[in-house]
Formats: sequence, structure tokens, C-alpha cells
Amino acid sequence: MFFLTLSPAPTQREREFRRLGHTQNMVSIALTAGFILDLLLGDPPWLPHPVRLIGRIAAWAEPRCRQLVTNEYLAGAVFTVAVVASMSGGVWFIIWGLGRLHPVLAWLAVAYFMYAGLAVRDLAGEATAVWRRLRGGDIDQARQQLSRIVGRDTEHLEAPEIVRATVETVAESTVDGVLAPLFFAALAGVPGLWAYKAINTLDSMVGHHEAPYTRFGWAAARLDDVANFIPARLGLLLFGLGTWFAGGQPGHCWRIGWRDGGKHPSPNAGIAEAAMAGALGVRLGGTNTYDGVDNVRPYLGDPLRPLQCSCIPQAVRLMYATSTAGLALCLAVRWVAY
Repeated sequence: MFFLTLSPAPTQREREFRRLGHTQNMVSIALTAGFILDLLLGDPPWLPHPVRLIGRIAAWAEPRCRQLVTNEYLAGAVFTVAVVASMSGGVWFIIWGLGRLHPVLAWLAVAYFMYAGLAVRDLAGEATAVWRRLRGGDIDQARQQLSRIVGRDTEHLEAPEIVRATVETVAESTVDGVLAPLFFAALAGVPGLWAYKAINTLDSMVGHHEAPYTRFGWAAARLDDVANFIPARLGLLLFGLGTWFAGGQPGHCWRIGWRDGGKHPSPNAGIAEAAMAGALGVRLGGTNTYDGVDNVRPYLGDPLRPLQCSCIPQAVRLMYATSTAGLALCLAVRWVAY
């Protein structure tokens, strides 16, 4: 005991390492808390959501960037960088400011921003709403409900095409709405998560081939492709793990994902859709109609079973299992890294 009292006091560097480790542990705890809150609450419409703020910032910044820079490609790049930096920097500043007041306030802010950046429950809820209407035989209501979550025309879709559209959306949104935010949260904390959310939101707002965003939206669309490149490929691994958790055949999921993932026109969405097709034993892809114009896409997967109503809840369960595997992987990476 006498010798213990004579042990040297920790140096400033050691104290900094301990403080850093404590901070990183708190981020991991906040990430877990945010994930659980999303499962429990989703995104209530009465609760202010940062994505709406991204939309307002973008609406304010777009005309000013167009006026400031005449070249549309360059104007779109300035616009994209400005909005992403504003959102990421703003989130960092809020957490820093609250941390100056009290560490608990900063932790609560981190947990809230983690929670708001995930979309597990809302994705499940929207897909389940389509399934309930389809199961009840109300195909018109199922089409209308589907139109809330897809960009394709839904007015004339029959039941198998409604199922296909829903399953494809669940697959792609598992990456966009869950796995990629978790990846960037593990990599760069809450500011990284909201940098990604800003990129993804801008892609949905301006990343279109049609005028007036053909040139202006190019930077947002390409940046979204880059941001999703690694999460989509990690997603193939995680879809397989999710399939295993759900009692399916992960080998078939991985095989179809690897075989067909590159057929899709998107460099990232096809991987998730092919993995989902392999996990469910269905064939996705085919003809989609946008504003009355047909868009033919390659088939993904093998038609081992028909596209039927039960495929939707199975896809939702797989999304839950894959998301949980993603959380576990992110926590393991943070634990090893810090």
C-alpha cells in the first residue's frame, strides 16, 4: 500500500489519452442509444428533424450559388460543399457549445443526432403500410402508399410489381438510411454522420439528369456515389449476416449479390438489391416507369419463388437484422480503434 501511494501522477499526455478514450466510449454509448431510440420512436412528425434544416439551407443556397458562379458544374460543386460543410460544422458547433456548459448536455446532443440520423423504424413502417393495404386487397391504396417511398410511377402497378418496388426500396434504403450513417458515425462521429446525411439529401434534391439539375446536380450525385461506395460493399457482407440471423442462407445472398450487383445502373444500389434478391430467392429489376417514360433495368437474382405479399415483411425483417449487424460492426470497429 505504501508503494501505491508513491506511484507517479499521470502525465498530461496520459490524462489526454484517458479523456479521449472516455469520449470515444461515450460516442459508442450514444450511438447505441440513438439506434435504440430510432427503433422505439422513429421520426415523429411533431419533432423537428435536421433533414428538414438541410432542405431549407439548400433552398436558400441554390439561387445564390447560381448567381455567384456562372458555370453550372462549378456552381453545383460550391453549393454542395457549402451545404455539407454548414451541416457538419453546425452539428459539431452545437455539441462543442453544449460541452462547454456540461458534458451531459453534449452527450445528450450526440445521442439525439445519432437517433435523428437513422431511419430503421420509419423504413419498416412505410414498407409495412404498403404490405397491409396489399394484404387487405386494396391495391389502389397500396399504390398510393408506395408512391410515398419510390420515385417511379405507381398508378398502374399490379401486386407483384408493388412488391418488387417495395422490396427494392427497402434494400437500397437499408444502405442509405442505416448502414451508411452508421459507417460515417463510426468513422467520424456525429459530424461525419450528418455530412453524409447532407450529401444524401442533396442527391435526392438536385442529383437528377433532368433540367435544371443536369449540370448543377452533377457534384451532389457523384459525391453521393463516392460516399456510398464503401458502405454498399460492406452492406453485402452485412446482408449476408442479416440473412443468417434471420434463419436464411447467407451463401446464396452473397453469391447473388456478387454476381448481379454490378448490373444495376447505380454503382451502389445494385449491390443491396441483388443481395436482397438472393436472400429472399426472388428476381428483382425489370421495367420501371418515371413520368411516363419506361426505364428497363437488368434482372437481379433468380426467380426461385414468385414476388408475393409475404416478401415485404421478410424484407423488413432482413433489414432489421442487417441493421443490427451493422451496429455491432461499428461498435466493434470503434472498440478496436480507440
